Amino acid sequence: MIALSRAQFDAPDEDEIMRLAMDHIAVAGPYSAEAGYLDVGGDLVPSPQNGRTHALAVDRRVRELDGRDGDVTVTGRPWGQALGLREPGVLHGYLVVTSRSRPTKVERSLLAMLVRHTAAALSVAFAHRRRREEALEVHRLREERTALQRKLVSVVAELGYERAVHALMADVAASGGGEEAVTRALHGLTGLPALVEDRFGRLRSWTGPGRPFPYPEPDPVRRDEMLHTVARRAGPVRMKDRLITLIRPHGEILGVLALVDARDEADEHTVLALENAASSLALEMTHLRNLAEVELRLHRGLVDDLLAGTDEASAYARSEAVGHDLHRSHYVVVVQWSNRTADDSFVQAVGRAASAVGMRSLLTRRSDHVVLVADDRPHARALYEALARETGTRSGTIGVSAPSDSLTDIPHHYQEAQRALDVRRHSRERYGTTFFDELGLYRILGPGNDYQELETFVHEWLGQLIDYDSRHHAAMVETLSRYFDCGGNYDETADSLAIHRSTLRYRLQRIRDISGQDLANVEDRLNLQVATRVWKIVLGGPG
Repeated sequence: MIALSRAQFDAPDEDEIMRLAMDHIAVAGPYSAEAGYLDVGGDLVPSPQNGRTHALAVDRRVRELDGRDGDVTVTGRPWGQALGLREPGVLHGYLVVTSRSRPTKVERSLLAMLVRHTAAALSVAFAHRRRREEALEVHRLREERTALQRKLVSVVAELGYERAVHALMADVAASGGGEEAVTRALHGLTGLPALVEDRFGRLRSWTGPGRPFPYPEPDPVRRDEMLHTVARRAGPVRMKDRLITLIRPHGEILGVLALVDARDEADEHTVLALENAASSLALEMTHLRNLAEVELRLHRGLVDDLLAGTDEASAYARSEAVGHDLHRSHYVVVVQWSNRTADDSFVQAVGRAASAVGMRSLLTRRSDHVVLVADDRPHARALYEALARETGTRSGTIGVSAPSDSLTDIPHHYQEAQRALDVRRHSRERYGTTFFDELGLYRILGPGNDYQELETFVHEWLGQLIDYDSRHHAAMVETLSRYFDCGGNYDETADSLAIHRSTLRYRLQRIRDISGQDLANVEDRLNLQVATRVWKIVLGGPG
């Protein structure tokens, strides 16, 4: 075993390490190596040593395991295992081992030792490979940087380095290449990885080696602290391994431009290039911001009129002008997030999320929610999940109307979407997406119904309890509502109210005494449950 381990650590590459493990598996016990796999760019690549007899079945089973160890069935072999070759957090491959008899405890221990040694050898081999590739990349980048600097010599001689950089960045801005063109030029000038992040810390562009995959999720508190720190100082600011400057035309922060400078190689020429790139990028991002705001205003005006009711000819003409087809069936979608006000930035976040999931829509906003008029039924979770990623929190609610085949029906369907949102917000699962056509009973309790009749119904069944709660500052109606919400389960109801089970029993008995209703009677129970939902959802609950 020691000799095998030494041979693996001396092996020239990963394939040879795997071959040694498969050829010498018998040192650990009565084992046979059925197959080996190496992780190459996220894909499991079979070893050339793999046998062909059981190849398809073994290959399918290994991929089903998705990184976990597990049993493998091979004809004629009563015992088989697919063993991951891994280090903490990283899977390097698999070794598929079988045996004609069930291994003893000692044999299992020896096999585990062989697997650990093989994984460690692979880890070292992969690390050596990465270092070689990184060294080659650094060498290539330095050669490119040297070549670019040589090209600039003639320009520096005539205009000076500052004017040359300014002219280069002006050409980049005029080319219309956007953020990627700016980071590409900045990387070429400095030899350092260049990146652009938005105001909230999400990556927009990266040029150069070393990009993290996946890109780290920003911490909102630390992000704000960093922005305040950089904003208080003049010029680029070094923070850890990055040289950072703000993209801030007219005082408003639109994003961050940074260079990754882990070796602290930046000089005055690097700082000058970064500042010029930030100026070019500020013009580009301001232009994009202005275009987005104009488009948003056009969309908002059209949607506002659709929600209020407008003539079809005008609506069709205006929708064509903004590139949206209103002739199809549409859904009204209402979005509300607990930690976000319905301002322009949130409208843009909703628009980005909708585009990310393939929704073609028009947007506007109200005092506490954003409204979309979409040309297809949203997926039950896609928009919600995309918005959760955009906002960094899952505390949001989405209501979706039934389909609207006529523009004149959109105001009514807007009410449906609001009803779906309200029902979701007052349910036990407050966050997520609710569709109006899936509301069942609550569809008949929505806007446009006779509220006076509903109030009479609630008073008939809950009036005595409501009066009792008002006089004694009690919560009998809320207790009854929670009891029904929990399906009559005593333990769940008591937990949701944060009271003891015996207290719940006492309250339910008091409810029977005060109301004179029998909770065991099917008709009484149905009417009481409907009355509590109307009281909470439609009439607003307490007060």
